[in-house]
Amino acid sequence: MNAGAQSVLLVADGDDGVRRLTLNRPEALNAVTAELRERLVAELEAASADRRVRVVVLTGAGRAFCSGADLSGGAGGERTAGDVARMLRTGVQRMVAAVLDCEKPVLCALNGVAAGVGVQLALACDLVLAAEEASLVQIFAKRGLVPDGGAAWLLPRLVGVQRAKELLFLGEKVRATEAERLGLVNRVVPGAELEKLVAEWAGRLAAGPTRAYALTKALVHASLDGDRAASFAAEATAQEINMTTRDAQEGVRAFVERREALFEGR
Repeated sequence: MNAGAQSVLLVADGDDGVRRLTLNRPEALNAVTAELRERLVAELEAASADRRVRVVVLTGAGRAFCSGADLSGGAGGERTAGDVARMLRTGVQRMVAAVLDCEKPVLCALNGVAAGVGVQLALACDLVLAAEEASLVQIFAKRGLVPDGGAAWLLPRLVGVQRAKELLFLGEKVRATEAERLGLVNRVVPGAELEKLVAEWAGRLAAGPTRAYALTKALVHASLDGDRAASFAAEATAQEINMTTRDAQEGVRAFVERREALFEGR
C-alpha cells in the first residue's frame, strides 16, 4: 500500500501495526487540495476496516504540518446560493470528520506550523505530539473569514468558550509550548526528539486493545454532546459490546494471572 514518491499523500505500513500518513506537498507547506483531501479520507476509512492497522500516525513532509486549504485556484468564478456550504460539507468538514470517526487511534506528529483548517486536522487527532518549533494559527478572522473545518466545535471542547473565541477572533500564532499549556497538544519535545516520542506512543497504542480504544473514543466524543443519562447508557452498551472481544477476555485473564496482557486488536 506504500505510495509513490510523487503522491500527495505518502502511506507507509510498519510491521508493528502502525500506518503512517504523511501529507506530501512540502513546497506548498502541505496545503490541502481536493486530491489530498480525498486520498486522506479514503486512507482513514480504510484504516478503520483493516485489521492489520492498530494505530494511525498523521504528519507533514518538510517544515510544515499543514498550512490550510490550497487557495491557489482563486475564487473559482460566480457562485450560486448553497455552493459554499455544500463545498464545506463535502470538503474540509468531511476530512476532519474522517479523523474523528476513524476507529483506530490517530496520533498527530505536529512537525511544524499548522494554519487554518490544518489546525483542525491536527486537533481532530486523538493525541497530538509536537516539536518545539511547531505552532498553530487560526488565520480565518485576519482574512475576513468565518472559521471552518469544525473549529467552532473543536476549540471550545479543548480550551473552553472564552479562550476559543480569543484564538478565533485574534488569530494569533500559538507556539507549541503555549499550546501544551492550553491543552491543545499532549506533549512538546525538541524537534530532533519528536520521531522517537511518536514511535514510543504509537508502539504503545499499537500493542493495546484496539476495539476498546474505538469504543472509548466514541464514548468520549458522544459525552460532549449528550446528557449524563445518555452518556451512562452509551457506556453500558459499549461495555457490553467490548466484553465480547478477545482483548477484553485476555485482559481479564491476564489480571487474574498477574501478568501483562497480550492484545491482538480484536
